[in-house]
Amino acid sequence: MLDEALKGEIQAAYRRVLEGLELTPRYGQRLMIAEVARTLAGIEADDAGRRTSDEHVCVLEAGTGTGKTLAYLLAALPVAKARGKRLVVATATVALQEQVLHQDLPALKAHSGLDFDYALAKGRGRYVCVARLDQALDGGEENPTLSLFEQALDSGGDDFQALVKAMGEAYGNGRWAGDRDSWPEAIVDAHWRRLTVDHRQCTNRRCGHFGACAFFRARRDLDTADVIVANHDLVLADLALGGGVVLPDPGDCIHVFDEGHHLPDKALNHFTHRFAVGAALRWLRNLRKSLTELNQALAVQPTLARLLAGLPQAIDAAEPRLGEVFALGHQLAGRPQGLADGEEGHQQRFEMGRAPEELCEQAEALVVLFAELSRTLESLSDILRESLDPEKHTGLPREQAEAWLPLLALLHGRALEAHALWQAFAEVDPEGEPPRARWLTLERFGGEAELTFSASPVSAAHTLAKTLWGSTFGAVVTSATLTALGRFERLQERAGLANRYRYQQLPSPFDYSRAVLSVPREAVDPADREGHERAIVDFVTALPDDEAVLMLFSSRAQLRAVEKALPGALAGRVLAQDRLPKRELIARHRERVDAGQGSIIFGLASFAEGIDLPGDYLTHVVITRLPFAVPDDPVGATLAEWIESQGGNPFMRISVPDASIKLVQACGRLIRKEADSGRISLLDRRVLTRRYGRALLDALPPFVREIDGVRQDA
Repeated sequence: MLDEALKGEIQAAYRRVLEGLELTPRYGQRLMIAEVARTLAGIEADDAGRRTSDEHVCVLEAGTGTGKTLAYLLAALPVAKARGKRLVVATATVALQEQVLHQDLPALKAHSGLDFDYALAKGRGRYVCVARLDQALDGGEENPTLSLFEQALDSGGDDFQALVKAMGEAYGNGRWAGDRDSWPEAIVDAHWRRLTVDHRQCTNRRCGHFGACAFFRARRDLDTADVIVANHDLVLADLALGGGVVLPDPGDCIHVFDEGHHLPDKALNHFTHRFAVGAALRWLRNLRKSLTELNQALAVQPTLARLLAGLPQAIDAAEPRLGEVFALGHQLAGRPQGLADGEEGHQQRFEMGRAPEELCEQAEALVVLFAELSRTLESLSDILRESLDPEKHTGLPREQAEAWLPLLALLHGRALEAHALWQAFAEVDPEGEPPRARWLTLERFGGEAELTFSASPVSAAHTLAKTLWGSTFGAVVTSATLTALGRFERLQERAGLANRYRYQQLPSPFDYSRAVLSVPREAVDPADREGHERAIVDFVTALPDDEAVLMLFSSRAQLRAVEKALPGALAGRVLAQDRLPKRELIARHRERVDAGQGSIIFGLASFAEGIDLPGDYLTHVVITRLPFAVPDDPVGATLAEWIESQGGNPFMRISVPDASIKLVQACGRLIRKEADSGRISLLDRRVLTRRYGRALLDALPPFVREIDGVRQDA
């Protein structure tokens, strides 16, 4: 349990931070510090420091203004140090990551009296590969490794050579740390691909540039850091590799997941497999073309010669199969001749995730083909990797291994991805459990047809329960929106969080009676699309000239239609999403408000979260319709079918709770500081006429309510 010494250390640090930053203590923040400290200090462990208790996770919903970041840092850091653990703080967005790294941690270090070091963790792909940079500086585009793939993606030309020269100079004289994010200009993806490697292509200590490696230099900082700042994706990627590869072993870590409501979706993306048939045929053809060069360079080593001799047969077997599956996919999509003129794309989802029998048969054959190809490419890569070790005598010159390993490791990764996708199509889903979602997509890329097969679990709960909550020493999950309809069940179901963990909604420091939630007379049922659009136009037209408004739409088509229908004078006050970059749009809005002019932002779902416009910069939030997800997502649609097949109601179980979270987020744009006030207008009458409407309203903060212009009793 939390002993007196540790409790005293946390309380003293909190007092010093409040004084040093001239902050007012907040009740919700104090509660959060106590809850985090109590949970983490109460974790039982054996003599080796391995966790033995199952109550090691706390889930805390804490609204804007609570001071979440300082609260979890103040509580978790002293406990982590006392338990001999590292603190990993993972955020979902770059903006919050930068705030934690450049504001919260420096402030804590300066004022708390706590002694700690911190570092930023990024994946290998965010760092330049010094070996590749060196190769490019030497005119490495002649290297066959690059000529086959990277140059096929992008010829580079003068722009690439100028970039490489500038990077080489900046890295060489220490002005640049080698990470993509700190380079002063945006780097084209195709250029960056030629300058970085993944974990399969990297030769680690066997690389001649290991001492100067940007990634491993950054890793050395991680080895000594008490606090590691990462993002959800990196934590999940590390767990997918078995844990402890990029980040410390999860059993030696206390994890904090800020913006925790994003975690289930991030996890699903990690477990989704995709396979583009056209792209696969291209890399197989490129591999065939390079066989002569490969044999000339590598066949001096007997095992490599034997492995290379098997590649033509593997390619010969795969290519016609992929041709067949390409034709079959078009047939299953009802587009045997391809996309019609003017048709941008087409998605075909398989009901309940059940692929047709002929596709399953093709998948079974492709699993075998790509398993064999993966094994061959893995064996080739392993021998090349060993050839870089001066103590291992493989009979292959180091320079040949160094030249060809990146290509073969890249192809090994491609073959593994292909194997995983076709295995997901070939496998039968377990009886009584949610099925995988399976679908195909037809698109055009540069005038050429492409067919992509995709498969995804419909829930990440089981995997998160096993690989994350089951392996971490302790964890905190926090966000302003974790509950749906006032309860944690939806998050538990999606994130695999057990009932035995600690859950708490912390009180907000805000006085929500300073804001009015209105369902005005203009609110209509959006089922009448034209009537709803007219109502929105009428509502916008009647807005006062000097208001600072954020208007949230659920579809781009409706946003554009309303924008087009506005009178000319009013249209000049509107700043619409996608017309300007987000940062510039917000800056212009602030300038107009500072000048005493009215300003109206038209935004989509992404503007309902993460936009921070306190005080006079936002006095009116308008939500045009209830934020129900459009039912065209293959994963959500498959899950809904399965729930229905089990006798459940997917609308009430998924759609309404998810809409509740989004509605709370949208309303949360208005009150950002304690003195803020204003109005929220909901232009969707279903909130009054449908049985789920009251539940959605009751899950919102206690705003003053106004229906059809009449104030309601509290």
